[in-house]
Amino acid sequence: MTTLPREILQNSRSVVSVHNVPPAVPVGMDYTLAYALRQLAAATTGYPRYLLAPEVAVLLDAVADLRQRMLFDLIWNTGARINEALAVTPEDIVLDAARPFVVLHTLKQRQQPRPGRPRKNQPVKRAVPLLDEAFTVRLRDHLATFTRHRTKPVWGITDDTARNWMNIALDECQQRGIRFSIPGITPKTLRHSFAMHLAMHGALPATLQAYMGHRDFKSTQHYLRVFALDVGIGRNRGIQFTFPPDPAMLSMLTP
Repeated sequence: MTTLPREILQNSRSVVSVHNVPPAVPVGMDYTLAYALRQLAAATTGYPRYLLAPEVAVLLDAVADLRQRMLFDLIWNTGARINEALAVTPEDIVLDAARPFVVLHTLKQRQQPRPGRPRKNQPVKRAVPLLDEAFTVRLRDHLATFTRHRTKPVWGITDDTARNWMNIALDECQQRGIRFSIPGITPKTLRHSFAMHLAMHGALPATLQAYMGHRDFKSTQHYLRVFALDVGIGRNRGIQFTFPPDPAMLSMLTP
């Protein structure tokens, strides 16, 4: 069984572009410990199950269709709800700013409107920065290749179709002999994974709440309870979401 390295330096195999990207992809986290904490939290608090970054990399690598892969990559890099991701248009994606970002829209209603809040039926918007340069490059290339209208959704599909795409990816993983350490993986799993990836890199609770679009901080606390079990996983390290797909690493994350 391969020992999980503390640090992996490898070019991102998923990036093919003329734009400059980071030459190496450091992992730099004890994922064996992170896995143990995840399983402990799930068993003791009913914590939403999530994938660790190496697992997400392997899952994305199993998606052969570039349009399908980019949808899941967007959710992993922004924490978007599936309906928010499917509503994204090229106009919502700002890549030339000093800090690139995506504007997410949700029709989730405010139950008790307060002064300054959107009206009940008014869509709520939030901007989520794109923290991974390699993903920003992939997204730019995707828009240039597959989109023609700035105001039409990048993916003109239903949420059921997106879930079917995920099932196809999971079937491909099974064909490759890959077994994930949690069951029932859906697009929402990637949203949970985004939240925990940020939390493990030391994101402030208020920042996490804003990125996730939580009206009630109790929803954010749902992700933070795991740190009552341990602190300091991956702190003081640069945040990134691009990882080399390495099925061998998954062997360290499964019983």
